[in-house]
Amino acid sequence: MEAFFKHIDSRQEELIKRLAEAVAIPSVSGEPERRSECVRMVEWTRDWAVRLGGDAKLHDIGTHTHASGVVLPLPPILTVEFRSKKAGPLKTVCVYGHLDVQPAEKSDGWNTEPFVLTEAANGALYGRGSSDDKGPVLSWLWAIEALQQLNMDLPVNIKMCLECMEESGSEGLEEFVFAQAKPGMFLSDVDAFCISDNYWLSTTKPCVTYGLRGLAYFLVEVEGGSKDLHSGVFGGVVHEATIDLVKLLASVADTKGNILIEGVNETVRPLTDEEARRYDNIDFDTETFRQEAGAVGHLMRDSKHKVLMHRWRYPSISIHGIEGAYSGAGAKTVIPRKVIGKFSIRLVPDMDPVKVGELVKAHLEREFAKLGSSNKLSIAMEHPGKPFLSDPNHPNYRAARNAIQAVYGIEPDLTCEGGSIPISLTFQEATGKNLVLLPIGRSDDGAHSQNEKLDRTNYINGVKLLGAYFDELSRLL
Repeated sequence: MEAFFKHIDSRQEELIKRLAEAVAIPSVSGEPERRSECVRMVEWTRDWAVRLGGDAKLHDIGTHTHASGVVLPLPPILTVEFRSKKAGPLKTVCVYGHLDVQPAEKSDGWNTEPFVLTEAANGALYGRGSSDDKGPVLSWLWAIEALQQLNMDLPVNIKMCLECMEESGSEGLEEFVFAQAKPGMFLSDVDAFCISDNYWLSTTKPCVTYGLRGLAYFLVEVEGGSKDLHSGVFGGVVHEATIDLVKLLASVADTKGNILIEGVNETVRPLTDEEARRYDNIDFDTETFRQEAGAVGHLMRDSKHKVLMHRWRYPSISIHGIEGAYSGAGAKTVIPRKVIGKFSIRLVPDMDPVKVGELVKAHLEREFAKLGSSNKLSIAMEHPGKPFLSDPNHPNYRAARNAIQAVYGIEPDLTCEGGSIPISLTFQEATGKNLVLLPIGRSDDGAHSQNEKLDRTNYINGVKLLGAYFDELSRLL
């Protein structure tokens, strides 16, 4: 692959220019006024795929109701197929990525215009979507293009499934995947999947990711009356919804982050000795992590192993906010008539969202009964997603690990992620095929945050990495 690597190096400026074109399209799926930009981004990518000889199709998946109440067309899903000209039966890999981005305005705290790709002196390429996920998505295309320019046959058949609603819940994608996995459809002949939509654990060492936590998100509503009340007139007389809610939220965890909901911890798969050993050689510094988190004090866990396991291996619970309570500046002596608490549990094998939801509901109802309140309690679960776990020794993973060796000259860390990419499990469940997560960006890329970036070296080496993955896959799968 040396000729391939050198060719990529020689085209750095052109590839950065193309990334700038993509970043300039503000494809914010969560903003109704920019839905047309999402469509433009999909079409821009389609045009590039066609230019490279791909069989590209746009799939209309209907409409949805935005949180604002407006009915909007969903951006089309883009599928692309590149067939190799090599003789004989070849394996087929399908890659997934997303083309939409989080909202961004310079006034949010960006140092540069978020939709103008700006290179810093250290090679950081700042721009919304540079790392999440436009840079990685385009890298697949540039790897294919480089092979073509060198008159090298594609090592495998390549399919792409790209959406533009990932940042808004991937509406319509799950149904599309299951439909396309049926015999004779687009995904029916896929042998393996790969996603590049996550990040290294550190800023210096590449990794391959074999696990993701799932998610169960809860809305706990306490209703006390038909209107807000004056605390000077009604305080001490009525059951206050906010007091009830705070009591309930305080009952779900202790100050060490331990989940106190009966039965939840018992659903977690026991840790094996082999799994525990995987943490020994992972490149991770707890103090650097603490600083990156901006924590004013020490972490709750006191070792690398404990920190990583509580990020990946064990469930966690987080309280996100209270809707309906006064949160503006200054003082307001109001008793809210209704408040909604929001918290989530990150799930790990073998936790099932439905079972966890049942346990949470039973716990909150028991705790509410202890309060003796006359208020009304309602509990709802949103965005349930199962955890994802794969075998890091599967041939698909060995191909990814070998590709990192070829580009970086080191054995990658084998990592999990604390967050969720629900579509990972969907692809596996729909097809029964293995899926690997192969990131190209660093841990400090700042996805979803101000000043999101992708380093020049990670972008260029990322193109090399994905091309090397194709090559390794052809031999191992």
